[in-house]
Amino acid sequence: MENALEITGLCKQYKGFALKDVSFTLPSGCVMGFIGENGAGKTTTIKAILNLIHRDAGSICLLGQDNIADERAVKERIGVVLEDGCFLNTMNARQVDVLMGKAYRNWHSEQFFDFLKRFGIDTGKKIKDYSKGMRMKVNIAAAMSHDAELLLMDEPTSGLDPVVRDEVLDLFYDFMQDEGHSILLSSHITSDLDKIADYITFIHQGRIVLSEPRDVLLDTYGVLHCTAEQLAALDPSAVRGKRVGAFGCEALVRRDGVPANWTVDPVNIEQMMLFLTRGENAK
Repeated sequence: MENALEITGLCKQYKGFALKDVSFTLPSGCVMGFIGENGAGKTTTIKAILNLIHRDAGSICLLGQDNIADERAVKERIGVVLEDGCFLNTMNARQVDVLMGKAYRNWHSEQFFDFLKRFGIDTGKKIKDYSKGMRMKVNIAAAMSHDAELLLMDEPTSGLDPVVRDEVLDLFYDFMQDEGHSILLSSHITSDLDKIADYITFIHQGRIVLSEPRDVLLDTYGVLHCTAEQLAALDPSAVRGKRVGAFGCEALVRRDGVPANWTVDPVNIEQMMLFLTRGENAK
């Protein structure tokens, strides 16, 4: 089965920031959590995928098609949700329906309004009168109502309360019941990714630090609490990041690089991100 997304050697230079040789692959039928601190390059990468910015180098393939040469055909097959929304605040849901019907050959009005009914959204209100959670639900409903095979989501759960976030994640679970569907989910809420992501891609200062299956990452790495002497005794290649304090050290380590009789605690995605960005000697 083809990959849902392939990015190779993507570069984009701005004043004071650059994407540098960004490369990763999202296999079809999977959810990829795209993580990194604010300003790391997540949104810039998504804009490049959507051909909303001119890239300096690299190639991007969506669902087996080039994102520039086959742009119109590709955009028929993807659903997009951006953090700031995709529709004018003066529009209501019925106007969104008309707009999307003109934009997509496979637009399903009935499915769109079924989503809105499920969400309890008043279709007569203007988008500006919705809560942030409701605005996001309208965007997600639109993205999922035209037979999209790939969803590109830029911080779709940012600023939402835990109940609404769970409702949104349930939608993604439903979407992924079709084995041909895939999701790229940019988020800094790593607890959401612990629930749904199959792969984790971590970008830091415009570079990809890692891109691996989530379960492989959690099995490969752990947190070691130890003395400075014990830490110094380890092969440096086994230590991805460390924090040294007055009462000892903790480090993100490869489990296979630590003596078998040492205790290595489980690590979650948030801890891993902190060690890789803020830990001493992170590499």
